[in-house]
Amino acid sequence: MAMAFFKKSEKIDVSKLIKPRHIAIIMDGNGRWAKKRGLPRSAGHRAGAQNFRTITRYCNEIGIGYLTVYAFSTENWKRPAEEVNALMNLFKEYLEEALVDFREENIRTRFIGDVSAFSDDLRQLIKETEELSTDKTGLVLNIAMNYGSRAELVTAFKMIGKDILSGKDVESISEADIEKYLYTANQPDPDLIIRPSGEYRISNFLLWQSAYSELVYNDILWPDYKKSDLDKAIMDFSKRNRRFGGV
Repeated sequence: MAMAFFKKSEKIDVSKLIKPRHIAIIMDGNGRWAKKRGLPRSAGHRAGAQNFRTITRYCNEIGIGYLTVYAFSTENWKRPAEEVNALMNLFKEYLEEALVDFREENIRTRFIGDVSAFSDDLRQLIKETEELSTDKTGLVLNIAMNYGSRAELVTAFKMIGKDILSGKDVESISEADIEKYLYTANQPDPDLIIRPSGEYRISNFLLWQSAYSELVYNDILWPDYKKSDLDKAIMDFSKRNRRFGGV
């Protein structure tokens, strides 16, 4: 569903809206943002990373409980080696800065995806970042790195298979049994999924969890995505009639 039209001058008070408990964002358009400006793609990723900080802090400020961002997919390894290496270096820089910048923020950071594919130093930074925020009580931030929803489901099904081999009755397997093996176990499913950049697809992101998510697409490249754009998405969400298959 496309984003509704809003006047540029319209001021939105999100405190008066029905806010999603869990927002998921496909942070798309960094490369195109850079190309439009004659810059290398790495410059777009750096601008996107800076905007990620801004939007994350804003979600915490307005009382969003969970934010999941798609940072690096299992398919992104197919990109040119130079771009992948630049992204890995950017992730390291971000995590090193996050250990300082987010120290005073009431944000709990988690990483979802197969982080075993990353270098030792990057995995260590991931571990330190998660441990630093374990006791935080504000926004839960899920950063999807080397994440693919199909791979996530395959892993969950393998765990279910082990349960069956250990004696679990196959007829007793429920949705809850699958969900407990997902990276987002014990979290609510995303109420709202946002994709900037003008693309209209889910791109292997939270396929199980998004069964009843509301979708908002924007023709805005991620580095240009503003807090006011998120306000508009929340306003759009608040007007949706969520029936979950009912009448």
